[in-house]
Amino acid sequence: MSVSVKIVPFVVACFLTAARLGAADGVLIVQKHTSAGTTDTSQTQIEKTRMRSERSIAGKPQIIIFDGTAQVIRMIDPDRKTYREMTKADIDRLGSQMSGAMAQMQEQMKNLPPEQRERMEAMMRGRGLGAAAVKTEYRRNGTDKVGKWTCDKYDGYKKEEKVTEICTVPVATLGLTAADFEITKLAAQFFQQLTPQLGEQMLSIGSPEQGFSGIPVKTVVTVGQRQVTSEVTEVTHKTFSNDDYAVPAGYQKQELPMGRRGRQ
Repeated sequence: MSVSVKIVPFVVACFLTAARLGAADGVLIVQKHTSAGTTDTSQTQIEKTRMRSERSIAGKPQIIIFDGTAQVIRMIDPDRKTYREMTKADIDRLGSQMSGAMAQMQEQMKNLPPEQRERMEAMMRGRGLGAAAVKTEYRRNGTDKVGKWTCDKYDGYKKEEKVTEICTVPVATLGLTAADFEITKLAAQFFQQLTPQLGEQMLSIGSPEQGFSGIPVKTVVTVGQRQVTSEVTEVTHKTFSNDDYAVPAGYQKQELPMGRRGRQ
């Protein structure tokens, strides 16, 4: 449970605007993130089979690298000169552990008083966890301006509770195609076993099933008691080297919090 709360949402947050331009080797996407009066930026570089995102949170830099071919995510801490890996096998094990833990929690919740049970379910919905989570329903709500782009606004609801806002532009406006999003689909599938709701947070081309069209250039989400606003500020064609996707020499590998033997 602690890994999904601390590691996975951060990884997902880093990849919210990932996409690759087919006309060049890669693309650099810069985002501005604002929450509780503080602002930071993230830079995400994308190629056909790999992604790298760097973001500083509370002055602490973090680097996330996703190797779509090897199905591995590497989380790098430049300050400590350490890194961690999360493989497909780790995800499978975590998914199994979380499914068991959620089933046990649901069983225990049956014995709670109605008001307390509703509070627990509301908390789980807010974190996108378990069976209590529901799919976001998007409703069109006019237009807005984000940077140089005029975008279509949508409000996202869960059981009539507004939980998110997005503003989208057509795929071609950013010079993208549907094929450019294959790596983000793979990243979303990587975490599918942990919680399906994480897939909703990955940037994707809208569809009738999702309830919106285009690509979000602005997203406002509620995380617990705070709102986080993310805006795309730059989309640039760029070529990256293999070194950009490698763990720096001399960095020490550390185990994930749950450990290789499945500690919780």
